[in-house]
Amino acid sequence: MAVVSTDALVEGTHFLPDSPPARIGAAAANASLSDVAAKGAEPAALLLALIAPPGTPRSWAEELVRGADRAGAAFGAPLVGGDTKPGPVPTVVSTVLAWGRRGRLGPRSGARAGDLLVTTGVVGRGGLAAHRWEISRGRSAARKRALLDLLDVRPRVREGVVLGEWVDAMLDTSDGLADACRLLAGASGCRVTVGEELLPLVSGLRTSPFPPRERRAIAFYGGDYELLAAVPRTYFSAARAAVRTVGGRLTAIGRIERGRGAWLENGGDTHPMPAGGWRPFARRGSGPRR
Repeated sequence: MAVVSTDALVEGTHFLPDSPPARIGAAAANASLSDVAAKGAEPAALLLALIAPPGTPRSWAEELVRGADRAGAAFGAPLVGGDTKPGPVPTVVSTVLAWGRRGRLGPRSGARAGDLLVTTGVVGRGGLAAHRWEISRGRSAARKRALLDLLDVRPRVREGVVLGEWVDAMLDTSDGLADACRLLAGASGCRVTVGEELLPLVSGLRTSPFPPRERRAIAFYGGDYELLAAVPRTYFSAARAAVRTVGGRLTAIGRIERGRGAWLENGGDTHPMPAGGWRPFARRGSGPRR
């Protein structure tokens, strides 16, 4: 069956004016690829719509399109068409067409009490990139590196395809792990409990001396683009082995229980999941994207 996903990146919200155009295009394609990965579908084609102010250099647009095409083609979804229009703010809208097998597409609403909560990759990569951008002001080399890191979207397409066989529910963490946990709990009508000490934090976050509150804010900021899934306990070993066969990593970080809401557990204490996650309509100015 067909799976379709559309995403948009807007200058000033998701990327900055001096961001490399090829990276912007790749990030746009990869954001949509992450959405179909969260369904366990296999990408087939990419469409791109580009809105840019009059006078935008042709070379900027061409580099952006090439970046998107390369990113899509890397996962079997080359650029096959799109559109361009004038507009006040540079905006990239990407659409990925994919195919999935009925019964192996991960819904958000299927998590069951007794499942393990698992994630691919690491937690906090997007938040750490945003933090490094914030502290890079006045340092050109650090700022340039941060601009690249902010657009470093890595869709877990291969992991999603193999996980589709084992999961009861799945979604991506583009808006942050905390936000994804709340969405999963709400859609499935269950309680999601995360063990903070189990989180596979990105190395720069785990080894740096951040205070606990700041570490959580960075970890849950968003922009990780990992997969969060509910897996029956009896299938966890098989699911983890399947992810390893495609070069990925799967970590159990919590559990699904009867109840409601998303919760964070640390040292025997359990509290509501702290506020966190990308809120584009709550932000103004030219800050970095998730």
